[in-house]
Amino acid sequence: MTRASQTASGTPPAEIEVDAALVRRLLRDQHPDLADLPIVHVASGWDNAIFRLGEHLAVRLPRRAVGARLIEHEQRWLPLLKDRLPLAIPAPVRAGVAHGGYPWPWSITPWFEGETADLAPPNDDQGEVLGGFLAALHQPAPDDAPRNPFRGVPLAERAQVFDARLANLAGKTDPIDKRILVLWADALAAPNDAAPTWIQGDPHPRNVLTVDGRITAIIDWGDMARGDRASDLAAVWMLLPKAETRRRAMAACGAVSDATWRRARGWAVLYGLTLLDAGLVDDPRMTAIARATFASLTEGP
Repeated sequence: MTRASQTASGTPPAEIEVDAALVRRLLRDQHPDLADLPIVHVASGWDNAIFRLGEHLAVRLPRRAVGARLIEHEQRWLPLLKDRLPLAIPAPVRAGVAHGGYPWPWSITPWFEGETADLAPPNDDQGEVLGGFLAALHQPAPDDAPRNPFRGVPLAERAQVFDARLANLAGKTDPIDKRILVLWADALAAPNDAAPTWIQGDPHPRNVLTVDGRITAIIDWGDMARGDRASDLAAVWMLLPKAETRRRAMAACGAVSDATWRRARGWAVLYGLTLLDAGLVDDPRMTAIARATFASLTEGP
């Protein structure tokens, strides 16, 4: 998912061609000991392209300028976070720099086996796993940690984008359930009562890997920042389809105020609206995530 400020629908076009041949050239110039490993394109998101490198590594390259700074955040901060988190994260093992016409930094990371959680949902016993991960992550961040103007900010700063997306969806799909709009209004009214912490910043199911129903890794940390943990807690409704599993996840998150959970529901609404707006253009998987998120929100808790 791209920056939530963008009101245009659909997947943004790449600003530079990123293919296996480019990866091979960059490796030969900067990491020649890895240059002969097999390279397979895995996915291209809104900001980055991912290639599998051999059996155990992956290469992550920005496909748009907006992704370059996010790669730098991952390179600096993920190695400092990985040892304190109970699930695997793609802390870079090597860094690449702009070279030979490719203008941005890039990373070599571990390769994690598994499927994304939208295709292989977590088992019912994974609520505690998700909650425990979020509790471990949501600790104080240093003053020089990244700030993200779109994630972890007061929800009121996202109200204009919410309204624009809602207007854009009018006539394109069934009307948004009024209960979803009530949750959004309630989230806007909830006080910002929590100190800022580290946040992952983009906790939707395509950034969560599972193996045999177990959550094993959280990927794509480009939006990581110091901010309101409520934007990450939205994952409870985005990832867990059963109410009892969500309750267990919420309990495992530890001491989280009622106001923070209200804001979290608002973030889940915003993520859902963003995914629906984009998915209806060119990505049915995003549409499915959005509809599942809205269903969880209306069911509760």
